[in-house]
Amino acid sequence: MKKTLISSAAAAAMLAILSAGTANAAQIYPVDHARFMTNSRFDFKIELDKVADRKDIKVEINGADYKKVLQGDEIYIAQEMDAEGSAIIVRDVEIRKPGKYTVTVKSPEGEMRANWDIYTTPEKPVAKSVIILLADGLSVGHRTAARILSKGVTNGMYRAPLAMDNMPHMALLGTSSVDTITADSANTASAYMTGHKSSVNALGVYADRTKASQDDPRQETIAELLRRKTGKAIGVVSDAEIEDATPASVVSHTRRRADKADIVGMFWDVRPDVILGGGSAYFLPQGTPGSKRKDGTNYLEMFTGDGYKFVSDRTELNDAVKGKAPSKLLGLFHTGNMDGWIDRHQWKGNTVKKFPNQPDLTESFDAAVKVLEQNKNGFFLMLEAGLVDKFSHPLDWTRSVGEAIAFDKVVEKAQKYCDEHPDTLLIVTGDHTHSISVAGTVDDNKPGNDMRDKVGVYAGAGYPNYEDKDGDGFPDDFAPSKRLAVFFGAHPDYYETYRPYKDKTFNPAVKNEKGEYVADAQYKDVEGGHFVEGNLPRNESQGVHTVDDLVVTARGPRSEEIHGFMNSTEVFRVIAEALALGH
Repeated sequence: MKKTLISSAAAAAMLAILSAGTANAAQIYPVDHARFMTNSRFDFKIELDKVADRKDIKVEINGADYKKVLQGDEIYIAQEMDAEGSAIIVRDVEIRKPGKYTVTVKSPEGEMRANWDIYTTPEKPVAKSVIILLADGLSVGHRTAARILSKGVTNGMYRAPLAMDNMPHMALLGTSSVDTITADSANTASAYMTGHKSSVNALGVYADRTKASQDDPRQETIAELLRRKTGKAIGVVSDAEIEDATPASVVSHTRRRADKADIVGMFWDVRPDVILGGGSAYFLPQGTPGSKRKDGTNYLEMFTGDGYKFVSDRTELNDAVKGKAPSKLLGLFHTGNMDGWIDRHQWKGNTVKKFPNQPDLTESFDAAVKVLEQNKNGFFLMLEAGLVDKFSHPLDWTRSVGEAIAFDKVVEKAQKYCDEHPDTLLIVTGDHTHSISVAGTVDDNKPGNDMRDKVGVYAGAGYPNYEDKDGDGFPDDFAPSKRLAVFFGAHPDYYETYRPYKDKTFNPAVKNEKGEYVADAQYKDVEGGHFVEGNLPRNESQGVHTVDDLVVTARGPRSEEIHGFMNSTEVFRVIAEALALGH
């Protein structure tokens, strides 16, 4: 949120308007309305629009010199790089007393303020371990479709709930960020892992005005807090690249989520006890086949040299935790994002032939817990089902819903673990939503060639004919003759075929000679399909995230705090209270 300079009422109104659209507007970090925890560390920064002598800048907190509250070495920059104004920075500070704090900055420009609400936590933890399961992009539409396909409906009654439905506490989460109502996975996941809001593409920082991506004011992450204040083990698991936004949020500080090579270095700095996912390309030195690094750093060699057991496929993963599990585990199963459940188990599409032995998320969960639970102090595990989002962007709802079912299988395992370990807090949610909805069914057996006429709504929808004869919770065939009709509300131009895409993920749009994204012509002549005009700007190639509230469910110690409507940063607060991290 931008600050308003207030030398007078008229100046305040004018400057508020200017600051809303100016990257170099005067600012205080942490931002106005920030609510964060005692004893969690952060960088304090003041940005002025103009150059000012330090003696002419007065900084107070609650009416007194700010140094009485924030202990650290001040850095004064007369004219900050990439800006026209001065800056004051104090790194790695903390506030130890809860309460309301008003930061006031007076300079020749005028006066600006930021209000902070600092909370603390109980002195003693009520949870030994915390498991947070995040399905990236998980919307209510995904949950509904997954429940239909996995559990079935008879006479209007679901035969069973999903495991994520069957939890005692539930809330709605708001996901907007500092700079926009429509956020991305970097800042939404970062809110869970730091207790601070951030900006699009930012991880563990407040995005400031400088161009450098890793000098922004930092927010201490949950992994850093746990390393500093507890002896707990830490695990990070994903089926996306492990350097991707959500898993990276556990350890990272960068304005640019695309700094994936550097994010591996941030994993190295924290060294979670378990790291499992895709993204091996950023661990391998330049010149190694598949590497995307631009230097010779060999992080795979560094991790294994530090005692990590390394595994590269499903067989190696499962073998590694037979009997006594290793104390530290690194698993990298793909150079990029892993393949989805449907491709691996049924269609053999996308890159399955190149990476034929990738583990299921349930197997990664089991392996992670076997390693982490060896720590007598407990553990923190963040597991992401990243492919729910990866398949929602290209409007490939079938693959995306398959991933939602696969995620629910992990939730089921986590629920069983909590049954046996009631001192574990379990939180299940997404990090943002997509505009996905179930409208009815598509019946290939309806007469005619126009697939649009085969869509059934209301009484014409009936029920789809998915079957699960082996009882594993997944349809035996994700492409039956009568399937769900699922559509996205925010999309580019594309050709709707009403069919699944078995060979590879659907691609809605491609760039034309004008640099605009238009419907991908490879689907134009599919029988019965038709053109759908987009509703997004023509520079968008895929569906986008939406501002719809997320559903979060929870069980275990402190889970009763999950209720009603919450800002996403409150998930961090609940975790911090359960582990007593504020003391």
